[in-house]
Amino acid sequence: MTQCTIGDYLLARLKEVGIRHVFGVPGDYQLEFLDRIEATDGIEWVGNGNELNAAYAADGYARLGGIGAVVTTFGVGELSALNGIGGAYAESVPVVSIVGAPATFVMRERRAVHHTAGDGDFTRAARCAAEFTVAQAQLDRDNAAMEIDRLLTLCWLHKRPVYLMLPSDVAGQRIEAPAAPLELPEPTSDPEKLVRFGNAALDRLGAAASVTLLVGHEADRYRLGPQVAELAEALGAPVACLSSGKGLFPETHDLFVGVYGGALSDPYVRAAVEDAECLITVGARFTDAVTGGFTQRLDPGRLVELHPFAATASGHHYSHVAMRDALRVLSRPGQRAGDVNPLHRRARTGLEPAAGAPLVQERLWRQICGILRPGDVVVAEQGTAYFGAAEQPLPRDCAFVGQPLWGSIGYTLPALLGTMLAAPGRRHVLLIGDGSFQLTAQELATVLRQGLNPVIVLVNNDGYTVERCILGADAAYNSITPWRYDRLVQAFDPDGRAVTTSVRTEDELAAALSKAQDDVPVFIEAFLDRLDAPESVVRIGKAFADSDYHHAPV
Repeated sequence: MTQCTIGDYLLARLKEVGIRHVFGVPGDYQLEFLDRIEATDGIEWVGNGNELNAAYAADGYARLGGIGAVVTTFGVGELSALNGIGGAYAESVPVVSIVGAPATFVMRERRAVHHTAGDGDFTRAARCAAEFTVAQAQLDRDNAAMEIDRLLTLCWLHKRPVYLMLPSDVAGQRIEAPAAPLELPEPTSDPEKLVRFGNAALDRLGAAASVTLLVGHEADRYRLGPQVAELAEALGAPVACLSSGKGLFPETHDLFVGVYGGALSDPYVRAAVEDAECLITVGARFTDAVTGGFTQRLDPGRLVELHPFAATASGHHYSHVAMRDALRVLSRPGQRAGDVNPLHRRARTGLEPAAGAPLVQERLWRQICGILRPGDVVVAEQGTAYFGAAEQPLPRDCAFVGQPLWGSIGYTLPALLGTMLAAPGRRHVLLIGDGSFQLTAQELATVLRQGLNPVIVLVNNDGYTVERCILGADAAYNSITPWRYDRLVQAFDPDGRAVTTSVRTEDELAAALSKAQDDVPVFIEAFLDRLDAPESVVRIGKAFADSDYHHAPV
């Protein structure tokens, strides 16, 4: 055991799990804890424009760094951040939400203090947070060490947020705490159930003349890319990904065929997935945005499904079977799927810009993604940017960050801050629309204050084009106030480091992209027509309209 304060113990454990930056907004109930952050070597406080942005940044940080943390104040701060915590929960992202609360005696005496409803109830926000976290605790001297360790291990194990309430008079209290390193658990399997699953799955494989792998975001959260590649090569099977799992499997690999999105897929990708006599899905969740509005056609009898804590084979469910163990079982020698020649996958080719040609969505994303290089991080906002970029092949070792399930617009700009701090040695490219940018624009100031050098392409198409493709193509509610984005960048960049450019043609965009190096931030405003959208967005918009309103958009 060791003697330390509760705040210092929490910070020591955060450092131990790999957190080097903590995001948030200061508030009077957590200022003493912030003092301890600033006094701690190896961990940096990053102040954000608001709490929602801080939660988004912690989410982006966790996606590349393994786990993230956000600190907010009680009530007003934590509820502002809750949308970001909800997104992390939906998309399986491990974020530690630390809430500075009133002193224990204040809560015990039910005082009518600020940031409350004045009725002595100090649990309202915590009850809300419980719906979007896998574990919760209010720290005190007696439980702090145990609960900090419990919450961090559950956050790591389940890849979902946890909620930790830290009263203002608790952070400085001294305790006896474990000196031993924190053991971070991984999902484990029941040996008997693993054998039963393995027998059923290998029987399915053995009877199949063709096998395909389909990967999703859960495989990425558990860092299973090498194991997926090992299985694909052992089977000689083609690999496709949902857009939510893009970047996990090398898209330059000979076995990669492309992105599967139901009816929105290229025909050869759809055939590889839907016609396979055995389809092995690894961490794939079939949500509307990644399946073209539930247009996937998959025979349950042909499926072998792997998830973090369970698996299925030919319709039979096996609980307590870990995804990592299942991949190992399926990679046994002798299970090769036969000769597969996925030569129809889309090649990554450049685009020769046409002089004077106006920018159009059909060519825009190919031109932008043509500048990507190995190891880049692409952060794509939900909407035309996400769908347009998801269709483009990535160089090796690239990461692709988006939020297709929760779909909270404005997520990606603060998430960019998180990804850049988590992986500072990589180039980060943000693709975002004007409507989304306006929701979280102030976080660009934090990015620049941190001395970071992203490449940001803002698609100015005069409002919410993705919504126009669903309903209200010319409706006023899909319009936004036009901004002078170049001047906004100047206002956020007092040192004048950023290179800003506005482009309307392909050759102008090519010239702007040529400046996208590593030593300066680059901000490109690309003007497109308000109703111009990738074909996939148009088609999924019609599917959403039919699902939401039972008719196609007018």
